[in-house]
Amino acid sequence: MLNFVDGDDNCDILLNIMNSLGEGVNIVNRDGILLYSNKLSGEYVNKNPEDMVGHHISQFYPQAALMNVLKTGKSIHFDNVAHDNGQIYEVKAHPIFSGVELIGGFAVFKDVTEINLLNKKLEELEMKMFSNEKDDIFSLIVGYDCSLRKTIQKAKRSVGALGGPRHSIITGESGTGKTMLARSIYLYAKDIGVIKKDAPFIEVNCAQYTNSDIAAMEVFGCNEGAYTGAKDKKGLFELADGGILFLDEAHTLDHYQNLLLKVIESGYIRRIGGTRDRKVDVIVISASTKNLHHVLVPELYQRLAQYELFLPPLRERTIREKEELLNTFIKKYEDDTKERYNIDLKVKFTSKVKSLLLEADYPRNIRQFRDIINASIDSAVPLIDPSLVKTNINTTVDIDNLPTLVDEIINTKVLDQKTLGEKAVEEIVRDANMVDDMIIELSNNGLGPRRIANILNERGIDIKYYQVAYRLKKQENEAK
Repeated sequence: MLNFVDGDDNCDILLNIMNSLGEGVNIVNRDGILLYSNKLSGEYVNKNPEDMVGHHISQFYPQAALMNVLKTGKSIHFDNVAHDNGQIYEVKAHPIFSGVELIGGFAVFKDVTEINLLNKKLEELEMKMFSNEKDDIFSLIVGYDCSLRKTIQKAKRSVGALGGPRHSIITGESGTGKTMLARSIYLYAKDIGVIKKDAPFIEVNCAQYTNSDIAAMEVFGCNEGAYTGAKDKKGLFELADGGILFLDEAHTLDHYQNLLLKVIESGYIRRIGGTRDRKVDVIVISASTKNLHHVLVPELYQRLAQYELFLPPLRERTIREKEELLNTFIKKYEDDTKERYNIDLKVKFTSKVKSLLLEADYPRNIRQFRDIINASIDSAVPLIDPSLVKTNINTTVDIDNLPTLVDEIINTKVLDQKTLGEKAVEEIVRDANMVDDMIIELSNNGLGPRRIANILNERGIDIKYYQVAYRLKKQENEAK
């Protein structure tokens, strides 16, 4: 049974610590009854924390993330939750187990309004700094003058056409840069005077919420009495008034898409449970990884698809653009090292590793490409040490520095393309395992990666020597 022991000195110390935190804390038992709320949590709902204990959490937090945690036994993380005071909060809720038995849960939330604003300002300054040479904020986006040229021209017209700014939707697979494009449109709109210099940019991933009801109350707001314990609450539309609202994965609003359509058509918002319409001046940029014909109501699709901005997956980008992305991520790593530790770092990738990374397939696109590059450099550079500050470091990323997760994106052709045909996935996996066994056997006979690759090539298996070296290194690491 989850409980707190009154009078226990250690418990008193713990409670004093939690009361001094800059985050709100709630702890409930498996029935949702509050066992503890700290000072900041009480302030959030204008209650004395001691008076909250013993009552169901829904009396104070009607849409508490903890209720979903108790149902599913899984942790939940909400990045942007709007409070009726206009502040933005980050919420993390986790289950508490005793062995395999779920006995309660706890939630921690913090005000991230100022942090979000600061981060956005820094990102804007960084983007402006890099684009000053060409006086075009979109020039920061790799491929702006090549594979993304038409998309960016369309993006400019979406807010810059003489007929007035339009709403739009950005489509593409996860990790293709939809958020960056949305922020570039926002900065461009400010540059050309479509919105004011201090106009807000509010972004939210609608898919982060456990159901569409919660998402709708965050996006559209709600009125007191909309549900048990509900209070007047501004939605993200009201917070974005005069600026841009970026709704990532907007299709997850489900049956509330009609409310989104109403705002887009009329410029008026009505909070959930409300009766009064409120005028808002908001440019909506939606985003989705899905087929829009299948996930949006036809009227909403028709309204947004006038400016459908498609971002291609990384596999469809040119080698030149991939190399430019690689160099961008390397420079970002070097610049961060200089800023944080005053170390002049110069990173070089060997030609073989560079070729391997540029020719690989990345299911999660640019984000995955970036993470693999960062992990590779992490492996090649020394750990931070006071003696390294204000020094120069040159490092080379070789095959041994590639992270284990790179294995899933190495595009090794196990069989010659002509003989592959319609071979079942199970057979391909079996053949891949067979190749690994052959590599290990040949290595045990004293052959090096180059000789092993030549032998496998003669047997019709298309594999490069550095891929052999990587597989041997992986096997060696797994054996440790």
